[in-house]
Amino acid sequence: MTDLQTPPAQEKSYSQGQLVRMRFFRHRGAIVAMVVLAVIVLVAFTSIGIGPIPGWWDKVPEAPYEKIGTGAPTWEHPFGQDTIGKDYFALVMLGTQKSLIIAFGVGVISTLIGTVVGAVAGYFRGWLESLLMRLTDLLLVIPLLVLAAVLGKMASAWGIWGLTIVLGIVLWTSLARLVRGEMLSLRERDFVVAATAVGTGSGRIIFKHILPNAIGTIIVSATLTISSAILLETSLSYLGYGVQAPDTSLGLLISDYQTAFTTRPWLFWWPGLMILAIALTVNFIGDGLRDAFDPRQNRTKA
Repeated sequence: MTDLQTPPAQEKSYSQGQLVRMRFFRHRGAIVAMVVLAVIVLVAFTSIGIGPIPGWWDKVPEAPYEKIGTGAPTWEHPFGQDTIGKDYFALVMLGTQKSLIIAFGVGVISTLIGTVVGAVAGYFRGWLESLLMRLTDLLLVIPLLVLAAVLGKMASAWGIWGLTIVLGIVLWTSLARLVRGEMLSLRERDFVVAATAVGTGSGRIIFKHILPNAIGTIIVSATLTISSAILLETSLSYLGYGVQAPDTSLGLLISDYQTAFTTRPWLFWWPGLMILAIALTVNFIGDGLRDAFDPRQNRTKA
């Protein structure tokens, strides 16, 4: 009589990308934050429209309306009205649009600069590394708010795009150091040594072989930069060195109506709550991405 043994069930194998997605979607805080951020972005850009594209909200942020009482929130004006009768929901949505554009624009610019600087410094080493890292150290020792305020005031004539470029230029330093550290480790791996041995160019090695293996560090840092950017923009606009009228942003709304804090608190709290919501959701998404890319989490349930 022959014993028939049932072969063990084959274990599912997952690619690195699948593992990252599975870990991320198990992070409840990150998923909730992603939904909340998506709702904020959707409402901000569809309610009052953008450019020539109209929105579904029937009031515009530029024109004052007949003021109802003290301008407190009503069915017609759910966020209330400002001191001259403008619909505050429309104003807050416009400020949210501008702040989101600045924050995500800064994230893209600073990530590109930091990645290139860190990759070049970590791969080529020598005098080029010393030069780039000393420049990075110089920017790190200068107080960020002071540097951003000086450059932001100089670029104020360019509107929100000038401020976006300025903040992107000053927020890349932390990522550059992280990418350099990754490069120093990855450049000694066998696949890089093999690519070098067959005559692969330095640019291809950096961008095709090494950086894809550091993508987790880069993405997580980019999300944290977005969160830092919206808080920095708020601080600069509040102090008068950021977004300038006739443009607006959440930080500028807080600055414009700070004297109404005790008499008309809704003018202060609505933009403040939007800033808090955006910063928290981006941070939670960053936490989820960091956990998803953590190489120590090497087992995932089928």
